Amino acid sequence: MAELTHIDESGAARMVDVSDKAETMREATATGRITMSREAATAIREGNVKKGDVLGAARIAGIMAAKRTSDLIPLCHPLPLTGVTLDLEPDDSGVTVTATVRTSNKTGVEMEALTAVSIALLTVYDMAKALDRGMAIGEIRLLAKSGGRSGDWTAG
Repeated sequence: MAELTHIDESGAARMVDVSDKAETMREATATGRITMSREAATAIREGNVKKGDVLGAARIAGIMAAKRTSDLIPLCHPLPLTGVTLDLEPDDSGVTVTATVRTSNKTGVEMEALTAVSIALLTVYDMAKALDRGMAIGEIRLLAKSGGRSGDWTAG
């Protein structure tokens, strides 16, 4: 079982030891989308949702989530983040969320970017569910990552 990175020789879970890795600038960008009725999308764009500023709340939730990723995902390293940005683009059928997360550390921030997007989308759902309970969250994926031993990667 030694070839599995999160399992030790006895089969027990472990956090990967990154002590010997170099600290480098690392960045990851992820995206996702929530689709909804035209009426719900219009209310969000126009700021007419009774719970308040949906996009503002989702942006803050996503940033907070990126900072707390290691509390949510088992064996994920806690990282000091140097930057988190969330872009929320509403249109006639939903909202697209894109998160970019940066650190100068020994491990990447892909999970932080994906977590930021996921929680921002869930926040949109929570704040607008009275308008459309049939909203659908999907298309969450990593768009790009840079830094580290494995180098740069961009989705095709």
